[in-house]
Amino acid sequence: MSANTFYFLDHTPLHQVIEKPSTVQKAGGLLTNAVEASPILHAGLATLLLIAVAWVVSRRYREDSTLPAEKTFSPSNIMEMAVRGLLLFMESIMGPEARRFVPLIGTTALFILFSNLLGSIPGFDSPTANINTTLACAIVVVAATHVIGVRAHGIKYIKHFMGPVWWLAWLIFPIELIGHIARVMSLSVRLFGNMFGDHTVVATFMMLVALGVPAIFMGFGVFVALIQTFVFTLLSIIYISGAIEEAH
Repeated sequence: MSANTFYFLDHTPLHQVIEKPSTVQKAGGLLTNAVEASPILHAGLATLLLIAVAWVVSRRYREDSTLPAEKTFSPSNIMEMAVRGLLLFMESIMGPEARRFVPLIGTTALFILFSNLLGSIPGFDSPTANINTTLACAIVVVAATHVIGVRAHGIKYIKHFMGPVWWLAWLIFPIELIGHIARVMSLSVRLFGNMFGDHTVVATFMMLVALGVPAIFMGFGVFVALIQTFVFTLLSIIYISGAIEEAH
C-alpha cells in the first residue's frame, strides 16, 4: 500500500523521497528519470530484512550448537522448518538433484515473500507491485535455468529446443525459443499483475472506508502474497527440473 493511501503520510519526508521520480541533469536540461525510487528502496528494505533474519538464524550455527533451541517457535526452528519443507517439496518434483538448487530457489522465494508482505504494512509499498522488480526476478530464474541446463548436458542441451524428431527441428526450434522467452513474461507479469491489483483494491477501500472493511482485504492480501510466492517458486522448480532432464 502506497503512502498515498494514508492521508497522514502524504507529505512526510519518506513519501517525498519514495514517491517522486528522481531527475538527472543532461544536455543542459532536466529529464525525468523513468525509474522511480520507491520500488528500489523497498526492494532494498526487503533485502535488509532477509539479511537480518539470516544473521539472527545463523547465530545458532556460529556457536556450533548441536542442541535444539529452547523456544519451540524460535527463528532458527521456524527457518529450519521452512527450508526443510521447501527441500521436501523440491525433491518430490526434481528428485535427489533438488538439494543443489535450494539456495537459488529458497533465496528467490524468500525475497518475493518478504517483498509481497511488505506492501501489507501501512505506509510501505510492495516492490513486486512494480514490473521492474518482477522482471528482474524472472530473468534471474530463466537465465539460471539455461546455465544449469548447459552445465548438466553441455552442447546436447540444444536438443531441448529441437523436438522429438529431427526433421521437424526447423519448426520446433523457433516455437521452443518463443516459449522460453515467454517464461520471463509469464513469471514477471503474473506476479506483478496480482500484487498490483491486490494493493490497488486495498487502497481503494482504504480511501472509501477508513476502518473495518479494508482490514478484510488486507488479510486477503496476505493470502495473495503467499499464493503468488508459491506459484513463482513452483514454476521456477518446474523450469529447472525440465532443464536437467534428458531431452526426449
